[in-house]
Amino acid sequence: MPITTRILFGIMMNRFALVLAIFATWSLSALSDDWPEFLGPGGAARSSDTVPSEWSESQNLKWKVDLPGIGSSSPIVVGDQVLVTCYVSQQDASKRQLLAFDKTTGRQNWSLDFPIDYREDPYQGYITEHGYASNTPVTDGTNVYVFFGKGGVHSVTLDGKRNWSVDVGKESSNRQWGSAASLILFEDSVIVNAAEEAVSIISLDKATGKENWRQEAGMLELTYGTPRIVHLDSGESELVISVPGEIWSMNPVTGKLKWYAQSPMTGNVSPSVIVDGETVYSFGGYRASGSIAVAAGGKDDVTDSKVLWTNRSSSYVATPLLHQGRFYWIDDRGIAYCTSADDGEVIYRDRVGNLKSGRPVYASPVLIGDLIYVVTRRSGTFVYKPGDSFEPMAQNVFTDDESDFNATPAVSDQRLYLRSDQSLYCVAKS
Repeated sequence: MPITTRILFGIMMNRFALVLAIFATWSLSALSDDWPEFLGPGGAARSSDTVPSEWSESQNLKWKVDLPGIGSSSPIVVGDQVLVTCYVSQQDASKRQLLAFDKTTGRQNWSLDFPIDYREDPYQGYITEHGYASNTPVTDGTNVYVFFGKGGVHSVTLDGKRNWSVDVGKESSNRQWGSAASLILFEDSVIVNAAEEAVSIISLDKATGKENWRQEAGMLELTYGTPRIVHLDSGESELVISVPGEIWSMNPVTGKLKWYAQSPMTGNVSPSVIVDGETVYSFGGYRASGSIAVAAGGKDDVTDSKVLWTNRSSSYVATPLLHQGRFYWIDDRGIAYCTSADDGEVIYRDRVGNLKSGRPVYASPVLIGDLIYVVTRRSGTFVYKPGDSFEPMAQNVFTDDESDFNATPAVSDQRLYLRSDQSLYCVAKS
């Protein structure tokens, strides 16, 4: 090759590499703006974005749209869309809906109906607290995957076309409290906690909906949390979930049990497990019976070898936020907690003032920038700094909306997305 040709070729390759680097940086930046699942990327419940700490109907409200039905599921954000599910009660035929809105303007792009032609659990007991649309969707950036309990799992394109639908069970727990767990993705599979519908954990092929594996176990009854993935330094992965009385680790490829540990969480377990590196934390039980930390990577019964600590401090509904070695949350009785990730000991436990009666909090905390945001059901959103004491900076209330705010918020591109039983809101700096 002549030297001039080699020089020109080298220049072209350098420019090509620069273009690839720019494209990769842009792609990672675009991906980081997505909030693709319950509690955000990886379930970490944190965003480096900055959003307003104060808002109302007249301050920092970018847009608001009324929803056709109620729901406790969280919004997710993918690309330029916000997606959310609803339960629409009608005399002739009730249905669930998946709706997509432009994340900048709030304009509705499309909606997809899922008719209810089967018998749901009666609207009584705890179902009246969270309703029939409690499972948060998950997206891989190409499709969105939706779980509607007895209504099955569905794959939908980002322009609202149905790919496939799969029935994962029509059973009910002995309490008939309804479905609550959200989907997660692992490689080419969708993982479903169908404890309520089939007393099973199920893996489905993302492309077809075909069942990869199913693990059925009676101990799954009253397991409402979302499972998580642990990525070990060895290169292996574990699927972890907290069930009443134990924590399980499964092989996400085969569904085979890898290890288990006894836990203090008896009764129903609602919070999702929290993964930090190779450590798994769990809270819950009835009535907020305990918490536990377990080192992942074990085999068979690891109760004596891998349990790092157990404690009586706990959350009943919300999944605590792990930040700089501490857990933060406000429980469903209106108590603000901070505990140590080293041993579970309480750092502070303070009664939150100015809360309406009933169960005041269902949503989980989210760290946005350096502030914690906790949505209450009927008393607005508290904003406060992590630290040694609970000192709210703001309590933001939409006075025109008296419905329940059960959903954990989503964050994307310097915007905060809140949903109530009545509306979907976008909060951003004016």
